[in-house]
Amino acid sequence: MKGFLRIVIIMSGLYSQSVWCQETPQIVEDFKPSSVNQPEKQFPQVNSQRRVRASIAAPNASKVQLDIGGIKYDMRKEDNGVWTGESNPQDEGFHYYQLNIDGASVPDPGTLYFCGAGRLGSGIEIPAADQEFFALKQVPHGLVSENIYFSKVTNSFRRCFIYTPPGYNESTKARYPVLYLQHGSFEDETGWSAQGKANLILDNLIASKQAAPMIIVMDNGYAYTAQSKEGKDKNVRTESVFEQVLITEVIPMIDTKFRTIADRGHRAIAGLSMGANQTMRIMMNHLDTFSYYGGFSGTSNYPNTDVPDAAVFLDGKYKDGNALNKKMKLFWLGLGTKEPAPFPKSVGAFRTMLEQQGIKYVYYESPETAHEWLTWRRCLYQFASKLFQ
Repeated sequence: MKGFLRIVIIMSGLYSQSVWCQETPQIVEDFKPSSVNQPEKQFPQVNSQRRVRASIAAPNASKVQLDIGGIKYDMRKEDNGVWTGESNPQDEGFHYYQLNIDGASVPDPGTLYFCGAGRLGSGIEIPAADQEFFALKQVPHGLVSENIYFSKVTNSFRRCFIYTPPGYNESTKARYPVLYLQHGSFEDETGWSAQGKANLILDNLIASKQAAPMIIVMDNGYAYTAQSKEGKDKNVRTESVFEQVLITEVIPMIDTKFRTIADRGHRAIAGLSMGANQTMRIMMNHLDTFSYYGGFSGTSNYPNTDVPDAAVFLDGKYKDGNALNKKMKLFWLGLGTKEPAPFPKSVGAFRTMLEQQGIKYVYYESPETAHEWLTWRRCLYQFASKLFQ
């Protein structure tokens, strides 16, 4: 009997070991530098398994970790004081990450820096199977320009980035429709061109005649009135006034400085996550200004309920479905199939409400992506191809 138990224990150990081996396959040594590394920097790298390998010189550190996808991976210290380590396979697309050195989270000095997670930090690109639609190609390219302006609403200088399509500067008589495109939470006006590749997506769509040439305006969704604290010099943020900034300052400025077609039939508004929430509210409050809407991974915080009710959302603005259908040329929603809670339930409830009200809309699912930039790149690609036709 003891012998039998010993055999069972040994076999159990072998089984556990085989499962462990299956769960942690050997790392394939075909790593290549990430496409968003700083010039001449060899790390971080990505291999065919979609693992990330980071490396940093920190000879006096006692512990260094690679922090990506919500998991921290211990790195190994070499004799020369360089730490190296790998992650598990990551999803395709762009991801923020950082290094943790003796408890301090810092950007990786090998990468370009991006505004995300409320700071400038590191990013890495995991090659996607469908990356051709946002790849840099030998096609005519538009221009992304920085536009600085003073906002009377916020009493501060602000900026937006403007994409003008190929040919804009050559044909000075042509006028163009405009898409106002917003970033997500803890990001800024650089997001859609830096992480989102919006300009390359539109360049490729326009070159293949799958989208109408258009101007894209990318502003900062964080806008607040400034109010001085009594007895102190510095200002504090109060209420959000982005809607007022966009409607009363940005749109008139764009129509003055650029050759736009300045009517609601040639204006679209869209955004991702927080930007989707903001732009939906703005659109529904200003149906005389926009006729196209795109919501990527967001629905203006629609109540997470199993009993959708149009009367409780945005002051009942969805109650008259027929009137909205006459106003909107396109009502478009997109979501990744791997989005975390509460997005699937919230968007699902919102769609049910739209259907109950007879409101026409287009729905797209990005396969195998979560709340991340590859989802939103795909959404923009699909949405832009349906604008201003």
